[in-house]
Amino acid sequence: MSDDSLKLYTAIYVALLVAAAMNFVLFEAEFLNFTYAQAFGGTMVIAAVKTVLIVAYFQHLRWENRSLTYVMALALALTMLLMAAATYSIS
Repeated sequence: MSDDSLKLYTAIYVALLVAAAMNFVLFEAEFLNFTYAQAFGGTMVIAAVKTVLIVAYFQHLRWENRSLTYVMALALALTMLLMAAATYSIS
């Protein structure tokens, strides 16, 4: 592993740790006075950013062909579509 990639992976790991700490702060920090909806929305945004970082760097999708990235994005979109359809079929 080159020195640059070690620095990159360390920076990504630290960013993930900071994001996890931000999740805790959103719900537990009394001085910020976030409502539950605001904290939940912030948590969802942080989760999306963490997912992108993990998929792009730790699963090496950033360096793959664009076609593989598009296939993965299509799979995610179809999964979300199926989840939305299941939500309406349950209720």
